[in-house]
Amino acid sequence: MIKTTLKIDGMMCEMCEAHVNDAIRKAVPEAKKVKSSRTRGESSFVTETEPEEAKLKEAIDQTGYTVLSVTSEPYQKKLFGLF
Repeated sequence: MIKTTLKIDGMMCEMCEAHVNDAIRKAVPEAKKVKSSRTRGESSFVTETEPEEAKLKEAIDQTGYTVLSVTSEPYQKKLFGLF
C-alpha cells in the first residue's frame, strides 16, 4: 500500500475539503481513506499503487486549488495493542 500526501493551497472551509476529496476520488477511483485538512493545508489517501501525479494535480487545479507538492511513501496499517 502507498500513502500519498498532497500539500494544497487555497482550502478555507469544510466545503473546500469536500471539493478536494471529490477531485481526488474522481482522479484516483481506487483511493481509500481520502481526507483533507484545511488547517494543515493537505490531503492524503491510500492506494495499492503509486498514483499518477500529473492526473492528480490537473484534477485539483480544475477545482481552483493549487497543489504545492505530492509525496508518496509506503503505508502500513497501524496495529493497536501489539508490541
